[in-house]
Amino acid sequence: MFEKLFLLVKNNAGTAVINNPLIASKYHEAVMNDASSSIIEVIKTHLESGKIKDLVKYFEIAGVYDNPLVNSAVNKFAIKLDKYYDISSADAKRISNELIRPVMLELIRQSKTEQNKEFALNTLLSKISGNVADMGMLLTQLKIA
Repeated sequence: MFEKLFLLVKNNAGTAVINNPLIASKYHEAVMNDASSSIIEVIKTHLESGKIKDLVKYFEIAGVYDNPLVNSAVNKFAIKLDKYYDISSADAKRISNELIRPVMLELIRQSKTEQNKEFALNTLLSKISGNVADMGMLLTQLKIA
């Protein structure tokens, strides 16, 4: 699942990372790893802080572009760009927006397709939580409530 998320980031990294003169080619893979990990960290934080209902709502409503979950991932990735790659805060925020928002929307889209079981919400949350709980049953209960 984490490899597939990295590929999703990589497939959306053209303008934001690969063709960006602010990011040296030797850092492309590391930057894409940081983008992937930023998304995972934000989802994990929401999960651990009990905001599962917010996660379910995010994944149910496609096209939610201005969402706290997305904004958190954008900010987390922008901070990493600024801190580790010496990219100015303004440029880091722009790059982060260009990459994270489309990836998050694609993640929603893929979580809803029958063909992509790895991005199904219960699978995604189970993997991120370390398989400590049956997320399928919990998600069913939340959707009913």
